[in-house]
Amino acid sequence: MTLNQSSDPLTALVDIISTQTAVLQSAYKNDSTKVPSIDDPYQPTPLEFDPSITAARNLIVAAATQLIATVGSPHELIYANLSGEYDTVTMGFIVDVNIPEILKEAGTQGLHVDELSLATGIGSSYIARVLRYLATRHFFKEVSPNVFAHNRLSSLLTKAKSLKEIKEESVEYLSINPLSSSVESFSPASRYDNSSIAACSQMAYNPKQASAPFNIAYNTPEKMWEWTEKPGNELVSRKFGAAMQNIGEMSPSEVFTSGIEADKLKANDIVVDVGGGVGTLTLTLKKAFPNLRYIVQDLDQQIFWAEKDPEAIKVGQVQLQAHDFGKPQPIKGAAVYLLRMVLHNCSDDYARKLLSNLRFGADINKSKLVVFEMLAKHVTEEFGSGVSVPYPLLPNLGVVGGGSVTSLDMAMLTMYDGQERTLEEYTQLGKEAGWKLNNVKKGELAALIFTPI
Repeated sequence: MTLNQSSDPLTALVDIISTQTAVLQSAYKNDSTKVPSIDDPYQPTPLEFDPSITAARNLIVAAATQLIATVGSPHELIYANLSGEYDTVTMGFIVDVNIPEILKEAGTQGLHVDELSLATGIGSSYIARVLRYLATRHFFKEVSPNVFAHNRLSSLLTKAKSLKEIKEESVEYLSINPLSSSVESFSPASRYDNSSIAACSQMAYNPKQASAPFNIAYNTPEKMWEWTEKPGNELVSRKFGAAMQNIGEMSPSEVFTSGIEADKLKANDIVVDVGGGVGTLTLTLKKAFPNLRYIVQDLDQQIFWAEKDPEAIKVGQVQLQAHDFGKPQPIKGAAVYLLRMVLHNCSDDYARKLLSNLRFGADINKSKLVVFEMLAKHVTEEFGSGVSVPYPLLPNLGVVGGGSVTSLDMAMLTMYDGQERTLEEYTQLGKEAGWKLNNVKKGELAALIFTPI
């Protein structure tokens, strides 16, 4: 096939996809066979192995992949590739606990994660998050919120025998389906000592006694942020801090300046940046609202402020305060308590404790809590950009709309037993800790505004 190398690359790539798609469609039409759908379980036909069809398919995939690399955001593509390890561990985990077999028996209507939990003994939240990660990448489909079924790709993960037969012949079934056996053999989930999802399975079975995968990998009982501060881990700490700062700074400053609703605050009101790291968020807010006072609670980071705004520290407009989230909040009655990408680090129990401590420090008449977090969404939820999602794209736009949050969710799960939560989950979490969700300013990083109950 000869291409005009002087033509626009985007046009040339689209032409390849269009031309070769027409070749596929013509071949299936001539064979009186339906073109395969991603939504249907895999059913092989002779055309699947026809050399001319294979050639057309390869060109489509090659052109589509290059088109993505050409037009996609370089930053987002790099982050997408960084999450590749979760593709293998999530798939290995799902195969290991026999979810493909359970969904095969459920049929096209699928099964709710609560029923999958009963069948596997794994917590429904873990199953939902792993399946949502995979469904966002077109493995399995979410037919309605938390109800999952097989599609063309995931149907190949089933073993040849029924779930009953598998349980009765636990040694023999491994060699029956080469593809599912490959998933189990080559994914990190098959090797417990360095496995992420295997450890998550342990947490799901007995969350009170199990450790996060990070703890198992590094043989430490400490939280990751505690471990990085130990002697010998200085470089890890610096790299991790820079990575978190980069992620936090990817959102425009307007997200934060509008999120705290400063127009409702008075001069000299106190804003407490809880878990604020070196204080990059506080610096942004201080520049926008110099009439307020700020307290950054986290590790003592004098160097950052000595470089960025030493005068703010000198006159006391900004205070740096070491504080353990697990202990009572020392600043009572602040106008605003801020949490930027802190709660996603926490398990529900720890997050509830943190929020309860803030609630006991809050003034019911004047305090508010502002939480900045990415919101997890069901694959069935529309992306929310204000533009109707065209057929046949996934409602959440797949990896474009749900790739980042599902990848980060798996990272939080493996590092902290934390999670990215849905709006409903944040509402409930706040309620259990004495906070009522009053307002949500949606975006890639949402601002959730709570008031004391």
